[in-house]
This record gives sequence, structure tokens and C-alpha cells, in this order.
Amino acid sequence: MYSPTTRLLTVLELLQSYKQMSGPEIARRLEIDVRTVRRYIVSLQDMGIPVEAERGPYGAYQLQRGNRLPPLMFTDAEAVAITLGLLAIREFRFPVDVTAVEGALAKTERALPEKPLAQVRGLQEAITFNIGSHFTPPALQQSEFVVTLSGAAQRRQRVHMSYRAWNGDVSERDFDPYGIVFNEGYWYTAGYCHLRQGLRTFRLDRVTALELRDETFEHPDDFDPLDHVLRSIGFVPETHQVEVLLKTTLEHASEVIPPVLGALESADEGVIFRRSASQLQWVAHVLMDLDFPVVVRQPQELRDILRRLATKALDMISDPA
Repeated sequence: MYSPTTRLLTVLELLQSYKQMSGPEIARRLEIDVRTVRRYIVSLQDMGIPVEAERGPYGAYQLQRGNRLPPLMFTDAEAVAITLGLLAIREFRFPVDVTAVEGALAKTERALPEKPLAQVRGLQEAITFNIGSHFTPPALQQSEFVVTLSGAAQRRQRVHMSYRAWNGDVSERDFDPYGIVFNEGYWYTAGYCHLRQGLRTFRLDRVTALELRDETFEHPDDFDPLDHVLRSIGFVPETHQVEVLLKTTLEHASEVIPPVLGALESADEGVIFRRSASQLQWVAHVLMDLDFPVVVRQPQELRDILRRLATKALDMISDPA
């Protein structure tokens, strides 16, 4: 439960961090109503802090230009949140220079009193992230692409992209980035491709060059980047093309296999499941969990994985004698 003083200081932090913020936006972030936000603003003004307010139901608040306030101390919860965030950024290979992460951790420690400092150091010493050796996504060679594309998406600014496809082909295209998605170790961008004249998804580790254009674009209000990426990556050519016969009805298959995993198609013998995959181990486990007969048509590598799993399972239940 946050105290009114903590919320008041958080309002001040937001105003220092952003050029201006509307009352509804502050209310949404702090999970309070707009009337309470106005009371906090009045309290800050009564304390002599130069907060300017625009009139109207959706007026914005901002600090007067030229006024610099001393930095605020982190609360215990804020120190923990910052530390965990920085550790996750480092371990999950986010496109940030590791020296910048270490520098931010060091500066955070210098700003902390003894109690939160002990908590922060305890987090760093005790927590271990298990990323998994069987799945190591490639690191971004150009980590600034995330910053460039996110800025372009915010400004609705077109970019020119050089892209290397899964088969090595390199192409050039103008692209309207609608958003960026981090999914299972990979970074993606989704938006409108002017070369293909339609919505497309691109993996950022395959982008070789980016250049901002002067043109702008309109962002569709109903476009969901995460939903589009999840639906797209199931059909992007990868190392293996999976085709499986599911001996059940299309209705039952649709209940247990979501669209993001692949395409389902009715057939005389049941339902055909198709998708592409660079990693087959998880596909094998998904198939083994299904409650109806399954026949793997391709690839051979998926059959081999299932055969090894079956042999291992039989060994586990064999008579020790």
C-alpha cells in the first residue's frame, strides 16, 4: 500500500522525467483518480515547486523551464525494481552495452543508504538466470537498431531497411514500423513493408542497415504488434518445415493448438498441422502432450527426437532385473 507521501514524490519524479504529462496519464500510472492528481499538484505548488498546469479536463502538467530540482532518494522497492530490471537486461541479452548496465548498477549503489544497498547487493549475489544452453538466440550486431526503430515508431517516421532473409538473400525496402516485440530471445519489428505492399514482420538480428526517411505514416489504431508477430513467426521459413497429421476433428485441434503455434487444415484423415521451426525439441513435447493420435510426416529430425524420447521413457520404466 503506497502512502500519499510516496505517491506525491512519484508525481514529482514523473514531472522531472517527462516534458509534460496529462492528468489522466499520471492517474493511470499511479492507479488513482484525476481529482487526486490535482490535489497532489496543488500540494507540490504549495511546497514552492514550480508546476505549471494547463486548464481543461485533459490539461497537462509540466515543470517550469530552467528549474532543476535535486535528485530524490530511491525507496527500498524502487531500488529492488531497478536492480532486477538491470540484471534481467544484462542476462537476457537486451541490446544495451554491458558496460552501461554495470555503470548504472554502480551508480545506483552509490546513491543508496545502507539498508537498500544491502538488499541490492544481496540480489546480485543470490539470483541466477537459467537462459538454457539449447536455445541461444543471436546477439544483435547493431543494438542501436532497437532505439532507432522505437523512435521511428513513436514519431510515425518511415525508415529504409536493408534485410538479410533466412536463406541469405539481401533486399532493400522502405518500412513503416508500428512497434517492436521481444519474444523468446529474439527482437522483431512489425509494420507496413512498401516493397511487399503489406504487413510484415522482421527479425532485428537480420537487419543490416537502417536509415530514417523524411516521410511519415499513419498508425492503424487497431494494430497489435505482439499479436501480429506471434501469428507471423509460425509461418516464417526457418530450418525445419513441420507437417503433422492430427487424428481428430478441426474443432478439437483448434481448442488445444492456438493459432500462434501454426496453421491447422482439414484433411480426409483428420487435421494437418503445419509450421516452420528452428528448434524442434519444444514441438516434440507439444505433440506428446496431445490427447489424440498423431503422425509426424516431416521432418525426419522431429521423428528422431521423438524416437529418442520414447526410448528414454521405456528405459525409465524397464524392469531393473
